[in-house]
Order: sequence, then C-alpha cells, then structure tokens
Amino acid sequence: MEYIKHCKQPQSGLNVLSEYGDGDMKLEKLSLLVLKDGESYQANSGTDEVALVILGGKANIQGDGFDFGLCGQRKNVFDGKPYCIYIPHHTNFQVKAVGDVDIAVAYTPSTLDTPAYVIKPDQVIDWAGGKGSYARTSYLVLTEKFPSAHMYIGEAFVEDGRHASFPPHRHEFDRLPNEVKMEEIYFFRYNPKGGYGIQKIYTDDRAIDVTYTVEENDTTLIPRGYHPVIDIPGYTMYYLWVMAGEVNRKFVSVLDPQHKWVVEQK
Repeated sequence: MEYIKHCKQPQSGLNVLSEYGDGDMKLEKLSLLVLKDGESYQANSGTDEVALVILGGKANIQGDGFDFGLCGQRKNVFDGKPYCIYIPHHTNFQVKAVGDVDIAVAYTPSTLDTPAYVIKPDQVIDWAGGKGSYARTSYLVLTEKFPSAHMYIGEAFVEDGRHASFPPHRHEFDRLPNEVKMEEIYFFRYNPKGGYGIQKIYTDDRAIDVTYTVEENDTTLIPRGYHPVIDIPGYTMYYLWVMAGEVNRKFVSVLDPQHKWVVEQK
C-alpha cells in the first residue's frame, strides 16, 4: 500500500489529493483548491465537515446562513498565519477568489450540528517544539477549543536541514491521558521552491515501514505509527498537518521508546 500522493502541477479548480480509503485512511481526505482572480467554487459538504485552510491569497467565503466576507491575508504559507473556515455537514458554501488564491480543503465524516465559523490569524496559537537539530515552530489552528467532530489542524515549519516530528511519535491508541488514536495527513511546501525532504512512516511491529522523498505539493498519509520528517539544508519545509480522531482529538502522543532518550538528554 502506498502512503504518498503527488500533485506536480495543480490545475485551476479542485485538485483531489487523497480520498477515503487511500493509505488505509478511514476518517480524512484532502484536496487543494486553486482559483484565479474572480473564479468561484461552489459545493455542498454532504456527510462531511470541511475545513478550508487558506494557504495564500484572499477569497470571499459564504454559504447557508453565513457570510464571512473577505478571508485571507498572507501571500503564501511562509508569510504569516492562516485563516481557517469550518463548514458543517450538509451545508452549501461558495469560495470566490479576490486575486489568485489557493486553499487546502480537509474533510472528515460528521454528524455534528454546529454553525460555520472562521478562525482568524490572531486566534492561531504559536507553538515551538524540539531543540537543536530537531527544533521546529508550529501554528495550532483548529484545536479542541473549536467545535468539530474529528479535526485537529496545524502548520509546521522546519528550517535548514533539521528534523521534525522527532523523536518519532505516534498517536495510534486511545489511552488517555498519554495517547489518542488519530489519523494524520501531511501536505508539503518549500521555501525556496525546489526543496525536498524525507518522510518515514513505521509501526512498532513494522507492518508499515516506508520512506519517501517529499516535494512541493506532496501529501503523505499516516493511518497509524511513527512519522518523522527531515528537511534538506538551505530550504524551509512547510507542512500542513490534519489529524482526525474518531473518539478523541487532542495534541498528545507517545514517543518511540528506542529514540526517547534523545529528548531526555540534558
């Protein structure tokens, strides 16, 4: 089974990056919406809840019972914090580009009845993890503070040859308070363009044990297991991470015991 999807040349409109069932993913799928100035996209969320993470550009976003007006302020993912718009199930919505815009569109199944809402950049939380060669900075976007059936969304930035999601961690079992069971998707970009990284996904029993080169607009699918990444020198790696938990959604995980000693060093 493959746990990576490629999108080398995104086209105008909705680019499907992953579907339910790909990579044994049961709870989430991801698309990339690319619109030129003045173009529109209309859809109904159906049996899913939908999160629109504006990667770059601006758009007017409205739908059944809501009109959020102009959303978005950054030029690209390396230019500040995102807007994130949550659309509940069975809701019509429309995105109209004001200038060129690209948006990550995340889906998870939902029966949660809650109004649509927008998370603005000043509501996004800064978070720093790791140290030294595995330090990274992150934005926590759609957290447990906001209503959602399954989603937990953030963004991570990995500088100049460093590792991230390290020591390797997993969120594979519901064992509160130390671990929750959550699938995860990573979506990658680089500054400057042309960079690449390495993604490894493996389980304790090595039923999954794969290593991929990840490039611009690649998507990796993490149904379970540990999932460290490495950036090459000279580039900044960005990845959008979308987690989905069937029972719980929390930012907790368990480290691989073989490598846990690294973080325990003084």
